[in-house]
Amino acid sequence: MYYFIGIKGSGMAALAIMLHDLGKEVIGSDLDRYFFTEDELIKRGIKILPFDPANIKSGYTVIIGNAFLEDFPEVIAARSNKNCTCYRYHEYVGKLMEDYTSISIAGSHGKTTTTAMCAQMMSKFKETGYLIGDGEGHLRQDSEYLCVESDEFRRHFLAYHPNYAIINNIEIDHTDYFKDEEDYFAAYQDFVDNVKDAVFYYGDDKECQRLDIKVSSFSYGFSEANDFVATDIIESSEGTNFSLFFKDNFIYNFNLPFVGRHLLIDALGVIALGIVLCFDPAHIENALRYYESPKRRFKVDSIDDITIIDDYAHHPTEVKVTLEAAKKRFDDKRLVAIFKPHRASRVLYFADDFAKALKVADDIYLLEFNSIDDKQDGTDIDISYLKDRIEGSVILSEDALGAKVLAQYHDAVLCFMSSKDIYDLEDLVRKELKKR
Repeated sequence: MYYFIGIKGSGMAALAIMLHDLGKEVIGSDLDRYFFTEDELIKRGIKILPFDPANIKSGYTVIIGNAFLEDFPEVIAARSNKNCTCYRYHEYVGKLMEDYTSISIAGSHGKTTTTAMCAQMMSKFKETGYLIGDGEGHLRQDSEYLCVESDEFRRHFLAYHPNYAIINNIEIDHTDYFKDEEDYFAAYQDFVDNVKDAVFYYGDDKECQRLDIKVSSFSYGFSEANDFVATDIIESSEGTNFSLFFKDNFIYNFNLPFVGRHLLIDALGVIALGIVLCFDPAHIENALRYYESPKRRFKVDSIDDITIIDDYAHHPTEVKVTLEAAKKRFDDKRLVAIFKPHRASRVLYFADDFAKALKVADDIYLLEFNSIDDKQDGTDIDISYLKDRIEGSVILSEDALGAKVLAQYHDAVLCFMSSKDIYDLEDLVRKELKKR
């Protein structure tokens, strides 16, 4: 029996689904409130219990979510039971990857999107499992490849020894843990040292250029210095067209339904991998044409004259590219940013960068921290610390009153951004809009 402590976590839910689909018995525990990740668990009949140390039984293989510290009661119960085998989430994923030709997707931004693109492409050529940070997981008995979103958080991705790795960027994050930019870079250097066959990296990123890669490596990007170069780029509100060259040799003219340069960067890493694996470029294009963005990654919906975008953006760079993509795609509408930070330490470190990024929008609403881990490192600030840096910004309550404020807009784009549960407010706004 596999028991998951914190089974509704995005990676945990995906892993639980994968083990269940391999025929393993799976149960888990979590808070008694809705998370979007639980839908697929429920669909498979995976039992979700409330937290209780008595849930832990002898003989269980216990997988511990990384949000739960060693003093959490269920963790104590599992660790103290000599007949339980315990793994942290990333430890078990690293063990699982050993059974497949594995592909790690890393980088400060775009991991989830790139992993979804990679899974979409690989699945057209080989039976491929995948673990995506939006709660999606897939694995079959006959899977040959395994694509894994690989997070640098507390150096967890060092538990992985993949055959291939894609790195989209290296920009400091998790400032509550990493000492400085050099410490952050060192984690990525250690990560590429674990790669067995080849590393693909965004060659226009100065930090990626610094990596000392000892296996085969391929850079991708827009400058002629890269191995894979995208040229003659034509962007529209419907998609992106570009020509791809490999070491000055023309490969293919791609036409993909992505809007935003950041998505093109994500796609280039995946395409480069496919070309090196000798996949036909036309078939790669066809696979990516049917790509669907992961949950909470620039999901677009509309109610009457209001466009609603839901995105996981929680770092200044991600907030900026999300808002810029929204402005480009819906340039005739008023752009309204609704942002809920995660971790006070991140806001403290990046306050000015967040302010600059959010100013891409016409109107800016900020939501307060509301979970324990937001201030786990002891940083003592509230959302007004950011508000004071953004003239005209408004602190909004996450309740019916806040929803009514946003529902007063017409002919606008409401862009909800957070790695936290901002979708609760979003649902309230939808209900208000439908009343109009």
